[in-house]
Amino acid sequence: MNEKSLAAVDEPDVSGRVGTETGSADVRRFPQYRFATPEDACELLLVRHGESEPAVEGEEFAHVDGHADPPLSALGRQQADRLADRLAAERIDAIYVTSLRRTTETATPLARILGIDPSVEPELREVYLGEWEGWVFEQKIVDRDPLAARMAREQRWDVIPGAESSAAFRDRVLPAIERIATRHPGQRVLVVAHGGTIGEILATASGSQPWAFVGADNASISHLVVTQTRWIVRRFNDTTHLDPRLSVRPAPVI
Repeated sequence: MNEKSLAAVDEPDVSGRVGTETGSADVRRFPQYRFATPEDACELLLVRHGESEPAVEGEEFAHVDGHADPPLSALGRQQADRLADRLAAERIDAIYVTSLRRTTETATPLARILGIDPSVEPELREVYLGEWEGWVFEQKIVDRDPLAARMAREQRWDVIPGAESSAAFRDRVLPAIERIATRHPGQRVLVVAHGGTIGEILATASGSQPWAFVGADNASISHLVVTQTRWIVRRFNDTTHLDPRLSVRPAPVI
């Protein structure tokens, strides 16, 4: 982990923007601190793609960069529309998607409203699952394969034969986030990516266990502030645009 990957605890703003209040008899009052995004920071709204078409045993999706590339399901398209409704009035300066179509299809309704052409950042694509890429991963999870249990216990993708290691995954995802933040200082950027990718980003930012943030709900919003010295987690798995109730159902891993 690099020095920019510090804890997600907000620190007091020492710039003077949040001052004290002076009352009677010169008694100073100190209002509770409210977070303020530094002017040169990049705000990233990290969105997991909408629900994909279900995998079918024995049937392969088309592949891109070695990854299974399913489209959104009917529910996933509805989730994309609700995401667009939620964010249409927000200031968003740029939109990024990965090379996998489910992210592009999720971003399309909002991009159309805002008049923004999404940019593709292929290094933010999902973790590569080796021999379990495609329908096999879902089958192994449902069937409680011993390797799937070990994968979850050890919080390592490369327990799967031929899968990408956690180190290799991190080494392509984190520089991609740095590149985006460097291009957009002082701006807010929407990044539509994947459950594993978002989990890796937020685990790095918070210094948590490797899979502490894996399993964000489809079309959920997480919020990361990237400054020149640290990454700050502001929100994880916000789904109020999908259902006002608290989300308590477990989500798929990726």
